This record gives sequence, C-alpha cells and structure tokens, in this order.
Amino acid sequence: MKVLFLNGPNLNLLGQREPEIYGSMTLADIEEMVREHADRHSVEVAFQQSNHEGELVTQMQQSASDFDYVILNAAAYTHTSIALKDAIIGSGVRAIEIHLTNVHAREAYRRKSMIAQACIGSINGFGASTYILGLEAAILHNKANH
Repeated sequence: MKVLFLNGPNLNLLGQREPEIYGSMTLADIEEMVREHADRHSVEVAFQQSNHEGELVTQMQQSASDFDYVILNAAAYTHTSIALKDAIIGSGVRAIEIHLTNVHAREAYRRKSMIAQACIGSINGFGASTYILGLEAAILHNKANH
C-alpha cells in the first residue's frame, strides 16, 4: 500500500508557529514519526507540502495513479478550496482529511470544511498523533475494502 501525506499552507512552519496551538514538533519530526509507523506496517509513504493551492490541486490529481490513499492536511484551504475538493472527486483518489487541532472547538470559520464531502473520513484534534491515526485509518479502510 502506498500513501501520500499532502500538507497545505503554513505547515512548513510547524515547531515555530504558535506552538501553544500546533505543538513543538516540526513537519520533519512528524514525517519521521509516520515513516517509523509505516515501516512497521509495510506501508510505503511519501510527503509533500505546498503553500500554493494550485500546486496542491496538481499533486492531488497526480496522486491517483501513484497512491492508494492521500492523507490530507489542507490547513487553511480546508475552509476555502472548492478547487481542492473538486480535485479529490475528479481524480477518484481516496482521501482522509486530518488536522492537528480540533477545528470544531476553534473559530467559527474553521468549523466548515469544503473538502470533507470528498473525503472518506476526517480525524482532528490529536496533535501530531493525528498523522498516525490517519495512516491507521487508511490501513484499516484498505483491509476492509480488499
């Protein structure tokens, strides 16, 4: 099984950006944690991050032929990007939406996800562990559907 972790804007600033909200781990730290977990389950993982909506759309479109799942932390684009939602639907990729924080306990504008309708599920609020939970969800979903 192959899984792409696709990260949106400002996630490259993890570890320095509002650590009281997003934690002290960097994106590289999270990637290493996920790699170790993926290795234990014989899952191949790749990671991409972009601050540009169009690049995320392109990566989503291209992922369908290369990956079984995309675990997507669209960050701020979660709440605004119809284009990203359309790319998930149009590519036919199985996407799982994740967020480090509990978006439902934050500002009102963060409670609406434009991409949720296109994803098979959503996990949020568990900090860096959300990435591991996303991977586990993909593994379980894959087992249940094969």
